[in-house]
Parts: sequence; C-alpha cells; structure tokens
Amino acid sequence: MKQERTTRKWSELRKSLAKWEPSDLIDLVKELYDASPTNRDFLHARLVTDADDESVLKPYRERIATQFYPKRGDAKLKLAEARKAIREYHKATGNVAGTIELMLTFVEHGTAFTRDYGDINEAFYSSLESVLSELVTHLCQDGGELYPRFRDRLEQLAANATRIGWGYGDFVLDQVGLLEDELSDR
Repeated sequence: MKQERTTRKWSELRKSLAKWEPSDLIDLVKELYDASPTNRDFLHARLVTDADDESVLKPYRERIATQFYPKRGDAKLKLAEARKAIREYHKATGNVAGTIELMLTFVEHGTAFTRDYGDINEAFYSSLESVLSELVTHLCQDGGELYPRFRDRLEQLAANATRIGWGYGDFVLDQVGLLEDELSDR
C-alpha cells in the first residue's frame, strides 16, 4: 500500500512565522545557521553588505576548488556540486561580479586540471563550456563594465586552454574573442 506524502506549503509556515516575536525569529535563524555549513554560507552571503567581499566568496570558491583539487585524496570531479555552489551564491546575493568570479574560478580550475592530468571526457568539457557560456552571457548582458576586472584572467584562460581536446581549447578561444570584440572598448 502506497503512503501518501504530506504536502507542506510555504503559506502555512509563513502564517505561523508571522505570529513570532522578532527575538524568536532571530533564534530560529541562529539555529538554521548552526545546522549546516551550507546554511551558514547562504546566510552570511545574503546578509553581508558587500556580497563580493572575499569572506563571502571564500567558502563558495573552496567548494569549487575541492572538486578539482581536494586537500587530501583524489579529485571527485563532482562538477554538479561545483556548479551548485555557484547557483547558491547567486541565489543568496544576486551579485553579478561575485557570480562571474565563481564561474571563472570553475573554468580555470577545470582547465588547470585537464592540463595537469591529461584529457578527460566530453561531459567534463561540456560542463566547462556551459559555465563559460553563462559567464559570457552575464558579462555581455549584465556586467559589461566588469569586463576589465576579468580580462587578464580570461586571456590567460584562453592561453591555458590551447591544445586541449574535444574542441574545448577552440571553444574557449572563441568565447574570449567574442568578449574582446563586444566589450574591449568599455
């Protein structure tokens, strides 16, 4: 016999929370903060005034780097986890500069990893290309004024990606060239 799931709705929770005293809400947020590192990072990112401050970016950057270069053991290459860190940061802050920083960190680490350990597989490069495409879109649509801040790193990325297989090196070169054509005069 199949058990029915109880559907929990935000509206029910919201009604309950509306009755709470501010001090009780603060206590609840503190409990959520203490419950997990992910909650802690989210709350810190959401509530710190300068969302691209290094103290806000650091835990997200470390979650990305760990997938490629863990402190101990072999890389897990759970790229979905690294991409999740980028999404969580963006959701917490809405900060375009910080989001671009994390995307570029992801692609730089992936490129360095394949240079260090050799050719990987198509799915690996597709993931890197997807994040780079999103980065290019963010810069062209929302953050053109940020391009000078990332320009040197993007040029270095293109240089590091040369001769990497699966068409990845050509893709990086094309995307960096597109940015240069679109945004170099800003």
